[in-house]
Amino acid sequence: MLKLTVPGYEYYDAKTNMFGNTKTTTLQLEHSLVSLSKWEEKWNKPFLGKEPKTMEQCIDYVRCMTITQNVDPLVYQGLTNKNFEAVNKYIEAPMTATWFNDKDNKKFNREVITAEIIYYWMISLNIPFECQKWHLNKLLTLVRVCNIKNTPTKKHSRGPNRAMLEQRAALNKARREKLHSTG
Repeated sequence: MLKLTVPGYEYYDAKTNMFGNTKTTTLQLEHSLVSLSKWEEKWNKPFLGKEPKTMEQCIDYVRCMTITQNVDPLVYQGLTNKNFEAVNKYIEAPMTATWFNDKDNKKFNREVITAEIIYYWMISLNIPFECQKWHLNKLLTLVRVCNIKNTPTKKHSRGPNRAMLEQRAALNKARREKLHSTG
């Protein structure tokens, strides 16, 4: 969870023709499948896609991440660059000690990942739905671990392979020549 303090600010309300103030507010945020799903439901586009997001979409994702109750909607207009830096750092954090040797993973999946795709992975891998509230990177790591652990291991032949046989033949030939032997 990320705690974010949004400073209060003065604003002008054109409807009432008056100025107002927001209070400094501390928000509790979670970057989870739940927040991702809420955002995609509103914007009808994949959050994890490569298409850049507008400032309005970025502010709205912070709103979707908010687990603090009864937040004045005007507070989100007071988000600072420092707030967005903290949010981005939190979103990019791995949130796990698990790491992968990516040099072995030579396949690139070009599938567009949406909330429904992640829910499908959870269902097919029997990951409980309470994990939808985990940090999204932790959940995606669990999905990847489940996929790796469920993939059958490649069977290696127990007998000598071609390269080993060629190496042994070359060594035997060199020994015969050195010892002037025929075998």
